[in-house]
Amino acid sequence: MTISGEFIAFLFLAIAAIAGGVVMLNLTKVVHMVVALVFTFISIAGIYVMLSAEFVAAVQILIYSGAITIIMLFGIMLTRHNDESETSGLGRKILVGAGVLGFAAVMYFGLYSLDLGSQESADLHVNNTEQIGVAIYAKYVIPFELTSVILLVALVGAIILARRDDEDTDVVKEEATKE
Repeated sequence: MTISGEFIAFLFLAIAAIAGGVVMLNLTKVVHMVVALVFTFISIAGIYVMLSAEFVAAVQILIYSGAITIIMLFGIMLTRHNDESETSGLGRKILVGAGVLGFAAVMYFGLYSLDLGSQESADLHVNNTEQIGVAIYAKYVIPFELTSVILLVALVGAIILARRDDEDTDVVKEEATKE
């Protein structure tokens, strides 16, 4: 087996993505978890570039590393999450380590015995963006639009929940000043 630069780059990006996920599971502050998640998203975008899926890599960076991370930070700010309530003990770290090793073993043995058979070769590098656009807007237009509606409903729900919490705290403050 010869080790190429592509293999080393893939190994680096894969280990970085897995490390970002493991670090995210072991952190206690939610904002730090989001930063570790961004690290994982960027590593996965690098893997997409190696697979010649440049459009998917750009979407990964713009949507996941940008928009989804900002939505998570807004959610954290709107829900007043208490960072001090969670502890990171030795039991949790052992459980995370066992989970990662178990997942790695299942993936290794699952992929080692996988037989894909003979497949037709496809033109993967020709008009990637055009093929994605045709698939989304011709074949999958209804699920695409339903996803946007679901995201909009989730955003409106988060705003309503945040305002309800503000009203509840105002009522409690008014009752405390009356006494």
